[in-house]
Amino acid sequence: MSGITRRVVVTGMGAVTPVGNSREEYWQALLHGKSGAGAITRFPTEGFSTTIAAEVKGFDPTQRINAKEARRMDLFIQYAVYAASEAIEDAGLRVDGMDPTRVGVIVGSGIGGISTLEAQYKVLKERGPGRVSPFMIPMLISDMAAGMISIIFGLKGPNYCTVSACASAAHALGDAVSVLRNGHADVVLTGGAEASLTELAMAGFCAARALSTRNDDPEHASRPFDKDRDGFVCGEGAGILVLETLDHAIARGARIYAEVLGFGYSADAYHITAPPENGEGMARCMENALLDAEIARERVGYINAHGTSTEVGDAAETAGIKRVFGEHARCLAVSSTKSMTGHLLGAAGAVESIATIMALHHGVLPPTTNLSTPDPACDLDYVPNSPREKRVDVAMSNSFGFGGHNASLVFGSWKG
Repeated sequence: MSGITRRVVVTGMGAVTPVGNSREEYWQALLHGKSGAGAITRFPTEGFSTTIAAEVKGFDPTQRINAKEARRMDLFIQYAVYAASEAIEDAGLRVDGMDPTRVGVIVGSGIGGISTLEAQYKVLKERGPGRVSPFMIPMLISDMAAGMISIIFGLKGPNYCTVSACASAAHALGDAVSVLRNGHADVVLTGGAEASLTELAMAGFCAARALSTRNDDPEHASRPFDKDRDGFVCGEGAGILVLETLDHAIARGARIYAEVLGFGYSADAYHITAPPENGEGMARCMENALLDAEIARERVGYINAHGTSTEVGDAAETAGIKRVFGEHARCLAVSSTKSMTGHLLGAAGAVESIATIMALHHGVLPPTTNLSTPDPACDLDYVPNSPREKRVDVAMSNSFGFGGHNASLVFGSWKG
């Protein structure tokens, strides 16, 4: 490998979300403040303290996946492969005309195939071990989203999964940048996928008291940075991005959305589910991303916040942003698209990176919806309730996960 640091750009994106099953549907929904939250339809919710979620709607995997193959995939894998297909198409990648050993796949998932686990455990108990599906393990394990994308599209470069709760997809993107910078691949499909709107997962989140209980008003339940926030709304979906070296993108005449300028990681080393109130670990993560990008903090114009709508988390992230940006924090636009999509857990960092990149590309910042009552602890400019036309050159996307896992990504607008 040479000692040259390669620049990395974004050339394609695909999305499956609670507000739209394509990149463009997702983006337009954000601009219109559309909520993906509603009553849970996947299972009976009697006895659950939370009966709402942000479900993916109208999803037909066979539009992009062979029907037989789709039946052998857990839903999170279907979401990932579907989004990957769109991303490849969007990037104009001719995979059959490339060296497949130079195309990698790195896809994160926080929970993996929990719906398969629940269904097959029921089979085990009701019908015995001999009736458990031979596809259970491949459908269950978190790495199979990356594995199936590799198999279906014939991609033979670096291939693995990142698992770091709600930072999984952001860590996948950061790792993909490292792989490309270090010359181990020319192209990497990367992002995250999650499909954990199941009885067991929702019961666990309810027991942890992490979720909003605004069951009678689901569209307004996710309200990041609002004084009356009471927990997050669980979502699902996938986001896949095509990252490639700048030289490779230019050589094939690719359309470039944005440049990945840097990424940063850190750990809170504090608590299994809560960040420290001063946002110290989050701040170190953002600082590390700026150091990696080699840019002054004053150049950042927009942050797509982690902003989950939890009391402690939103205030801690606000404190962390102030800690990093100082007086410039007052000049920043900060928004949480989770106010519309809910929290996509291990896929969040990918779909929110797509929102960040689209904001740079189009010069429009998506809003934080449902922000009606100011919180003295959350006193920044959160782009309340309506999108804002504003050209920014540099933007950041934050993802912070249970276990104190933190990841931040810095993107730059592409002027060609």
